[in-house]
Amino acid sequence: MTTILTFAILVTLLTSAYIVVRAGNINCKGPMPSSLFAFIAILFTSGLDVGLIMFPLTEFPTYAAEEAYQFTNPLAIEFGFWGFLVWGFYFLTTFYFCVIEPKVKLFEIPAIKLVNNIVIIGTCAFTGFLFLSYLPSYVEGISDPVRFGLVAVVVLMAVLSSTDISYVKILSIGSTWLFFGLIALVMFNTNGLGLTELVGTMASIGGYFTNIDQFTHPISDYHEFYLFWWFSWSIMIGQFVARFVGGIKTWQLCIALLVIPSIPLAIWFSVLYYNYVNAIEMTEFLKLAMVFVGIVFVINSLDSLIRLYTQNLSLTPERFGKGKYILGNFIAMYGLILLYQFTPFDIAWIGLVVIGLYAAIYLLLLKKRNQLVVQTA
Repeated sequence: MTTILTFAILVTLLTSAYIVVRAGNINCKGPMPSSLFAFIAILFTSGLDVGLIMFPLTEFPTYAAEEAYQFTNPLAIEFGFWGFLVWGFYFLTTFYFCVIEPKVKLFEIPAIKLVNNIVIIGTCAFTGFLFLSYLPSYVEGISDPVRFGLVAVVVLMAVLSSTDISYVKILSIGSTWLFFGLIALVMFNTNGLGLTELVGTMASIGGYFTNIDQFTHPISDYHEFYLFWWFSWSIMIGQFVARFVGGIKTWQLCIALLVIPSIPLAIWFSVLYYNYVNAIEMTEFLKLAMVFVGIVFVINSLDSLIRLYTQNLSLTPERFGKGKYILGNFIAMYGLILLYQFTPFDIAWIGLVVIGLYAAIYLLLLKKRNQLVVQTA
């Protein structure tokens, strides 16, 4: 699996570079164009979940101790797992669904449509299952009834939000501001952390860019899990957010996706890394604030996926009515989350299926290359 993953990463990165060079001046505009800030907010909150908020403090010690990560510092490793280059997956798929798919409609082919929607539904439920599984580590001492009840509420909120497309911008932009507020809150409550100390800590992220080649293949089994996770989400997120691209050049889209989301990630990880290096314990209040923002991110992620598969399969509120839509999707999604407890499911399986989808699309595009004469000016 590692060889397949490494090859897939290389192909996607080369394809992204080719697109920027060959079609850099193509105008990218989705059917529901939004401002750049709204687009990035939708992308950022749909493509990330609670792990972004909660994982770093538990991962820094691992990166500091294990031999596989000793080529640079833990902050650079954390950034490499979440930032910059991996957003190239989203650039590739967003460009495809914005510019290429409307011409060729490959995702309307029955077999591809079926596999794509199975992946969306499976990943959506698995995201909820991971949230259910990790809740005890996020909220110490949480009881099982509260844990299962909280997940049910999160799923219900996501289903409710998915009933109207107007909610997505409100939820995404609101979540983004909540994240910025969380960064400010943690900084304000961290002794000795001012702007100078933050900038000094952020300098350690340079270790990522000086070793960027290390992140183009799995560093460890844990890194492999992350990369499969990014692959699993890439087609779905590109398919969802492409509709909100507001009319920018391809090269601008690439820069926007690689750079803009990486800035708040770099700041957040640096704030947490300062706490880790200086052995500053998070207060219960800050932990609860982190959990709250993380829950909102999970609702965002589930909303985008539920909205996507219901539209793809014409399982919309307009067709069935809001009551049946909400009840049906809640039962199906929460039921799948509960069923995951009894399966040996691995995200690598979905990642491999998605890589297979990539391969199928590449082959079909070769056959349809005459339809894809791209004007570069």
